[in-house]
Parts: sequence; C-alpha cells; structure tokens
Amino acid sequence: MNKDSNNTESAAEDSVLVEVYYTSEKKLGHWTKARQIEVRARRSSLHLDLRSHQIPDGEITVRLLAERSTVKLLVPDGSVIDETGLELPDNSKVKDTQRHAPGTGGRRIRLTGRLQHSEVRISRGGMANLSSMFSREFIEETRRAHRDGDHPALPDPTLPGPRPKSDDV
Repeated sequence: MNKDSNNTESAAEDSVLVEVYYTSEKKLGHWTKARQIEVRARRSSLHLDLRSHQIPDGEITVRLLAERSTVKLLVPDGSVIDETGLELPDNSKVKDTQRHAPGTGGRRIRLTGRLQHSEVRISRGGMANLSSMFSREFIEETRRAHRDGDHPALPDPTLPGPRPKSDDV
C-alpha cells in the first residue's frame, strides 16, 4: 500500500495544475520542478516562467485550456516551441517572434490543449528578463536578496544555485 502511495506522490510532483479565473497571476522564478503543466484560464492573464534550472532536463508539456485569456511563457534562448497539438479555433493565436528561427537544440516545449478567443505569447532572452523585472514579485525578491546579502534570482533563473556575494568576488 505504501508503494502505491509513493507512486501517486511522484506522479503529483511530475505534474502541476495552474488555475486562473478572472484575475492576473505570475509564476516567476523557481515556482515548479514539474515538466508537465496544466493551465486552466478564463478571462485572465497568466505569466509562466519556464527558465528555471530546477525543472529537469527533457521536454516540457504545457496543456492549455484557455477562454478569453492571455498566457505569456518566459522560455530560455534556443527553446523550440511545438504548437502542433494546440487547437486554435476562432481568433486564437500563438505569438512567437522567433518561430521560424533555426532551432539550436535547446529545450523543447510542447503546447497542447485548446484556446478559445485567447493567445499565447512567447518571450525569450532579454525580453523574458525584462518581463520578469517589471513585476511586484521582482521587487519583493530584490528586497529579500538585499536583506540576505544575496543576488535576486528572478531576472535570470537559468543560472544555477545561489549567486556569490560581493565579498567573495
């Protein structure tokens, strides 16, 4: 019996559910370790940061069920976005300025599910850093880092581990 409960717990750690209804929410920095993310959104705005080094290597699957919503994905440079499993009826869109750029073998992110009068925006590199920096979460993280004598992790969570303090440099 304990063996089954351990399998259930590990399956729960591999997947995360994000529900956003009639509001705006940002999941920035090291908010998950799961490679499978299910998003349910209705008339809302959601920012998901998928740049964390704490997410295990391999393909990330984002299952979207969105109605009249905007989902912004912050992804690392060189990521390949596969949107072939995503249903886009009505005026739904996936906006990716680097969609046709040659793949560099970076992380693969697969989008599945259905959008209804919604859009997904993909931000990479510097634009992803700016998007995370202009947020309340960044200000709180900066204050925490200053109080602890550390550097904030939000602008670029792809850097591993705690950053060196100014004394060590």
